[in-house]
Amino acid sequence: MSVTKHDVIAALERVKLPDGRSLIAHDLMRALTIEGAVVRFVIEAPSAEVAHAMAPLRDAAEKVVMEIDGVTQATVALTAHGPAAKPAAPPSLKIGGHPKPQDGPTKPSGVKRIIAIGSGKGGVGKSTVSTNLAVALAKQGRKVGLLDADIYGPSIPRMMGVNKKPASPDGKTIIPLQAHGVTLMSIGFMMEEGKAVVWRGPMLMGALQQMLGQVEWGELDVLLVDLPPGTGDVQLTLCTKSELTGTIVVSTPQDVALIDARKALDMFATLKTPVLGLIENMSLFVCPDCGAEHQIFGQGGVAAEAAKLDVPLLGALPIDLETRLAGDGGTPIAAGDGPMAQAYARIAEGLIKGGMA
Repeated sequence: MSVTKHDVIAALERVKLPDGRSLIAHDLMRALTIEGAVVRFVIEAPSAEVAHAMAPLRDAAEKVVMEIDGVTQATVALTAHGPAAKPAAPPSLKIGGHPKPQDGPTKPSGVKRIIAIGSGKGGVGKSTVSTNLAVALAKQGRKVGLLDADIYGPSIPRMMGVNKKPASPDGKTIIPLQAHGVTLMSIGFMMEEGKAVVWRGPMLMGALQQMLGQVEWGELDVLLVDLPPGTGDVQLTLCTKSELTGTIVVSTPQDVALIDARKALDMFATLKTPVLGLIENMSLFVCPDCGAEHQIFGQGGVAAEAAKLDVPLLGALPIDLETRLAGDGGTPIAAGDGPMAQAYARIAEGLIKGGMA
């Protein structure tokens, strides 16, 4: 004998609420379906609190329906009215993950040039040079972006004085931040300060691909990419998966730094990435008391390397306390008007005149 809607309603008339009226009399049954010997329906409570108290009622409803001849399964769901649903928030943006396949090197839409700023080793001031050069280029009217690709040690947020999280309207598109006339993106914006990034190579490559391809960079004359030190996965990914204009290598003058800088230069040559020039950082120290110059890390090492490679020496920058204080304070020294700001302005001017930025 087939089960009918009338059979189910008649059975549910036997299920009483505390006031003595039945489940049907209270009009609490919804979405009744009968598929052969399987019966399903919903009991809709007026509130979540009432629904919680009605769990025994649901069990009783299932029991009486199972007693109907021909019913082999009864499924009763208990739901409740609630406040109007709020608009769904945009999906949370997740950075990192295996890179997506791509046909060949790409460049973000609207970006004219991409320049990587690298070094063979850490501690040579590469990020300081990157931030100040970006600001110096922006001061000369260029539309500049700065991508912090130093995944393990992102310092751009601190040096540029920004600690907000970028917006994402859809969980995919990333809206970059702005500071000192520069468009910014860093993994540091996405992570809690002081929290380590513990990722293997594929995660690094995926994060770099996201920060290049999913960020709304807009119209830029140049995008500077602050690379991590060394010759690892991030450098390999950037050089092979993006349309790089070229790279700038930063080193200090002493031999131990130049040994590693030569390895970085050899890597870029192997990957057929043009080296646009070298920058010598910490080239000398000017005593603030007597004005004497001291070559703490040696003299002329980067200039000699540039001559050997037949590439420009873009600039020589001294050790400067104010540069360090400005970076720690979130306002790069290039944003001001002093001697160091002028030094960075000269490097920026050379890049512009050379058609590199």
